[in-house]
Amino acid sequence: MQALALAGVLATSGVLHFAKPRPFDRIVPRSLPGSRRTYTYVSGAAELAIAAAIAVPRTRALGGLAAAGLFAAVFPANVKMAVDWRHASPAKRAIAYGRLPLQVPLVLWGLQVAGKVKKM
Repeated sequence: MQALALAGVLATSGVLHFAKPRPFDRIVPRSLPGSRRTYTYVSGAAELAIAAAIAVPRTRALGGLAAAGLFAAVFPANVKMAVDWRHASPAKRAIAYGRLPLQVPLVLWGLQVAGKVKKM
């Protein structure tokens, strides 16, 4: 059940990267070379691929590890969002700041699905 829930979260986010890319474009760190939209699409495709890997029992462990890696890799985008939104409305600041500590349980969730940590 935990694995399929994680696959659902990743699949939903992956679809959103393609359906509504602008919010994701905005949080791509400026220091990265190339188009922000490319990073949005690549990360969305990665989320969809990882969701598929987690959904299949044979590839679930690898998918869980990939999810943990992805959640760690997108942390700089969450930091950028928090910095960019530091003067935004209280609701936007709460979202931006709330995403930062959320990465830890997401990484642990991926590791749990991979069988690398015990259930939380």
